[in-house]
Amino acid sequence: MGDTAVTAAPPSRFGRICVFCGSNPGNRAVYGDAALDLGKELVKRAACNAKVASAGAPKNLPLARARDARIRLPPSVFHLLLSLPALTHSAGSCALSENSQVARGIDLIYGGGSVGLMGLIARTVHDGGCRVLGVIPRALMPLEISGASVGEVKVVTDMHERKAEMARQCEAFIALPGGYGTMEELLEMITWSQLGIHDKPVGLLNVDGYYDPLLALFDKGAVEGFIKQDCRDIIVSAPTAHELLTKMENYTRSHKEVASRTSWEMSELGYGKSSEES
Repeated sequence: MGDTAVTAAPPSRFGRICVFCGSNPGNRAVYGDAALDLGKELVKRAACNAKVASAGAPKNLPLARARDARIRLPPSVFHLLLSLPALTHSAGSCALSENSQVARGIDLIYGGGSVGLMGLIARTVHDGGCRVLGVIPRALMPLEISGASVGEVKVVTDMHERKAEMARQCEAFIALPGGYGTMEELLEMITWSQLGIHDKPVGLLNVDGYYDPLLALFDKGAVEGFIKQDCRDIIVSAPTAHELLTKMENYTRSHKEVASRTSWEMSELGYGKSSEES
């Protein structure tokens, strides 16, 4: 097979994105479709960020290496990338072939389950050739892992350690539809941003208006004086994965942090080591 050209998008600012989502699929297919679309969008951006390596680049590097490691693109992944709707063949753009070596793009950090929306997005990103790291408390393994796990799995002791590890590993957060656990994770990351513990974008994939009541509550909090308007703007929301990631790429913090990041006991929050060490 000859080289096939793929239209390149602007490089992503993110290397690893943490996705919070339900261990249930929801009652309507639209939620599963959204998880698949988000997974494909991460893979697509990985493809669009691809840079053809020099002929002497190392081959067959493990996925656990740094996110910019150059890897050989297997045929199955190559054909998956070409099947994505937004990737069009175009002369003069970055050429990919089955034997091309490319720089991997956006990796997935998630809750470690293989069921529900978690399983859907994890399998999509993993099958697309990106690294997948799941972080799960030991007590939840019988409930959230069915059959083979997806990608790498890190077992932790409790929910607090889970959230801290996921936050340490990623460069941005996205919440898909989910229940109490997903909402609690989302709200904690918003709160951490407000407090100055991190300055990472926090995105909400508002599938078919699922989170409209929650967004309305945030607006009500701002109107009533419980949430400062600049802190209301911490959360970025959109109805589709493409729109959401585009907004997050352009996000800049506008709120004043409550306390500087250096004043927090960062090791207690899982930030004792650089995410690049994992």
